[in-house]
Amino acid sequence: MVATVFLQLAIQYRLNFWSRDFFDAFGRRDGPGLRAAALIFVPLAGSSIVVAALAVWARMTAQIKWRAWVTEDIIDRWLANDRFRQLRFPAGEDQNPEYRIAEDARVATDAPIGLTFGLLTALLNAAVFIGILWNVGGDLVVNIYGYNLTVPKYLVISVAVYSTLLSVVVTIIGRRLIRVYAAKNAAEAQFRSVGSHLRERAKISAVSQGEPEQHNLMNNSLHELLDRWRLLRHQLVRTTLVSHGNVLLAPVVAWILCAPKYLVGTMSLGDVAQATAAFLTVQTALNWLVDNYPAVADCLSPVNRVASLLIALDEFDRGEQLQPNNFNSVSDSKLH
Repeated sequence: MVATVFLQLAIQYRLNFWSRDFFDAFGRRDGPGLRAAALIFVPLAGSSIVVAALAVWARMTAQIKWRAWVTEDIIDRWLANDRFRQLRFPAGEDQNPEYRIAEDARVATDAPIGLTFGLLTALLNAAVFIGILWNVGGDLVVNIYGYNLTVPKYLVISVAVYSTLLSVVVTIIGRRLIRVYAAKNAAEAQFRSVGSHLRERAKISAVSQGEPEQHNLMNNSLHELLDRWRLLRHQLVRTTLVSHGNVLLAPVVAWILCAPKYLVGTMSLGDVAQATAAFLTVQTALNWLVDNYPAVADCLSPVNRVASLLIALDEFDRGEQLQPNNFNSVSDSKLH
């Protein structure tokens, strides 16, 4: 999996220089140069496609194996000595350990691998393509009221400032996302738990519990779930405004930053295209948190729920009968 990251990085690095040669030939109206660049593009694009497919296979293989290992371990410990009969949780989301084993364990193993895979790619891209911005962009001389002000390596400074501002804005806007995702997942688990408990109660009781009561239980749980989804919708709309605005704004900012040196002839069209592509790559890498903030928030809740189940099983392994009233406080303190 790590090897595919380095292979894709090498291909993207070569494509960045290809874009410089292509646009330089385009600006010179150089037909043979364009044809030569087109021929080079074919194997580069083909290699990138193959490596991308290989990366998906490697990532999903790791996810499948990790999920199998974690889930089998939880099942073995949960069923051993009839522990599933002894575990008691307080009212709410914690009453449904089956949801943790099935759904939370899946997210808790799938998402960290995908996020780590993306973070490693972002770090390597930032390290490599900052070097391109450093060399291609160079220094910028700005005349202010007759004085020449030199901004050293101005493209590197610009992408760092731009990315930092964007990350701060998204972090402020989406600061409640983690809590909102946790509340939504808890409501989903509770909704399934209510239906499951009604069905199980009907199996062991020959007397009807009353249809109005059953409707109230299900409807109250559903309304709670929908309220949590509305809160999540509000949060995601706000973060999307920033993230989508960045998709439109970042290329324009890159071209505007390169325009002064292009207009005076110190940068060719190919240099501008290369610098712009490197700027976007570095900006995307530095704003990894911006692009993945909802995914990180959604991942933390299942991870904590699986961890709290494992903590409860650890208590049984040590022979301690954890009381329902102090389960959450003990789990939370150990998680922190």
